[in-house]
Amino acid sequence: MSQSEEEGLFQEAMADALPLPASDKLPLPKPRSISPGQEYRREAARRTLDDQGFLPIAGIEPLAPEAVLSFKRPGVQYGVFLKLKRGEYPPGAVLDLHRLTAVQARREVYHFVHQCLQDEVRCALIIHGKGRGQCAVLKSYLARWLPMLDPVLAFHSAQGSHGGVGAVYLLLKKGALQKERNRRRFQLGER
Repeated sequence: MSQSEEEGLFQEAMADALPLPASDKLPLPKPRSISPGQEYRREAARRTLDDQGFLPIAGIEPLAPEAVLSFKRPGVQYGVFLKLKRGEYPPGAVLDLHRLTAVQARREVYHFVHQCLQDEVRCALIIHGKGRGQCAVLKSYLARWLPMLDPVLAFHSAQGSHGGVGAVYLLLKKGALQKERNRRRFQLGER
C-alpha cells in the first residue's frame, strides 16, 4: 500500500472525529506544598553534592614534617596497597598545594579528587610540602580529609622521586567508564 493510499484511509477513518470540548479536560494537579523540613533537607543534599564544607578546618591533630601518611580502606588488597606505597602506579594527575591556605587547599583537594574520578584517574599525587618548624599544616589537614572523601580508597606518602613525605599518592575508586569496561571484559571472558 502506498503512502497516499494510507493517508486517504486515515482521513476517511477520522472524518467523523470531533475534538474534546475544553470542559472535558482534567485540571492539572496542584503542586504539593513543601514543608520547611523537606526544603532544608533538599538544600542540605544540594550543598553536600558540591560543597567541601564537611571537611573540617578546626580540631586537626598536627603532624610532624617527617611523618608518613598511610591509609587503606577495608577491601583494598594488600598487594595493590604495596604497589601504591612503592610508587609503582604512575600518577595520572598532580595537585600542588604549596602557598595555599587551609580553606583554599580544602576546596582544591575536594574538586581535584572528584575531577580525577570523573576523568577516570586511578592514581593521583598531591604535593603538600613538609611544612616549616615542628608542624606540617597542610599534611595534617590531608591526613584528616582524605579518609573522609568517599572516592579515596587508599593513600600513602610518596617515594623520594615524587616528593617523599612532602607528597602523597592517592588510590581512587574506578569511574563509571572503567567499571563498565571491566564488566564487559570479564563477562566475555577476556584476559
